[in-house]
Amino acid sequence: MISALFLVAVAALSPSSTSAFAPITSGRVSSALQMNPFEDFMKNPFGTVSSVGGSGEKVAVIAGATGYIGKSTVRESVRQGYKTVALVRDKKKVESEEGKQLYATFFEGADVVECDVCDPENLTEAFKEISSRYNGNIDAVVSCLASRSGIKKDAYAIDYQATLNCLESGRAVGARHFVLLSAFCVKNPWLQFQQAKLKFEAALQEQKDMTYSIVRPTAFFKSVSGQLEVIQSGAPFVMFGDGEVTRCNPISEADLATYLIDCISDKSRLNKIINLGGPDEPLTMKKQGEMLYAAIGKEPNFFYAPLWLFDVIIDSLQWVADTFKSEKFENAAELGRIGKYYAVEDMLTTDPSEKFGTMTLQEHYNKIAVEGQEYDPYTTMFAKAPAKKVEEEKVAA
Repeated sequence: MISALFLVAVAALSPSSTSAFAPITSGRVSSALQMNPFEDFMKNPFGTVSSVGGSGEKVAVIAGATGYIGKSTVRESVRQGYKTVALVRDKKKVESEEGKQLYATFFEGADVVECDVCDPENLTEAFKEISSRYNGNIDAVVSCLASRSGIKKDAYAIDYQATLNCLESGRAVGARHFVLLSAFCVKNPWLQFQQAKLKFEAALQEQKDMTYSIVRPTAFFKSVSGQLEVIQSGAPFVMFGDGEVTRCNPISEADLATYLIDCISDKSRLNKIINLGGPDEPLTMKKQGEMLYAAIGKEPNFFYAPLWLFDVIIDSLQWVADTFKSEKFENAAELGRIGKYYAVEDMLTTDPSEKFGTMTLQEHYNKIAVEGQEYDPYTTMFAKAPAKKVEEEKVAA
């Protein structure tokens, strides 16, 4: 019972990747605040918006292009008129018949380049080819890389080393600016992935060849949407304490993508660390549950789990890890700590200058209640697209 409850709790409250873990925060609100990225994209999917990218001569290289935020960032970069290069591990998968809808939604208009961000030599060769293809005119490298698990090995391999590889490859070809998708939670770091992110942030700030913008979002919409399928199935919405222990103001992927790409040309964000939240007022876990039930048209049904549950499980796993020198149990304990972190820490910014975007969480809930949570690598163990939607895709394929 306890272990099952813990799995539910972690899946519901902690993102399954560090980028999803990160609630989002950032700096000055630009004119893009006045537009709806979804509507604007549908009206003019590949039109020119950015004055910098307007000539079509500027090049933006997006690392982590197939991730939750990365996909939307590729689309936004194309929309703003940049020559957009999407770095992927498997180009055939993205351009295959199976992935054609994903490609049409996010990658159409982009130059998809296959490379391994964990292999510095391979990555630098890819950057040299890109630079040659575009006459040495790489204006920006945008990193949306994040480890999927958050455990130490993965965090230092991706959040630090792979991201550092992208920085060094960009420097090698004379790229001008580096935009980093970091995480709001690094402000109070007691997790491995937070330490890895901070280590890279320090390296980025120390180098002098490229200017930078470090964007730390409070939370992604996906990281607070994991219980949709749970409550649709009739199970209760799970929260800790009284449901009002923490508060957040998450940001949509489209709004965040707009902000990241705007960093390329906005001089007010030059060499800055920027906290960024969405347009909502502070939302407790209980309020999020009420909003989710409103979206599916059901009466709220809450289950309140005690916070001490985390400590019992984490301490037990850590004892086994220390006693038997077990990396497996050490990783399990770290996942427990990640779950606890998001159960007790606010992911919130109330400074008006650090709030950005137009899409509210309620609008997002209303959308996914109908459409499901597709094209998302951070979906929890419970989440899946509605059966009708799956069948439609099978027929379309």
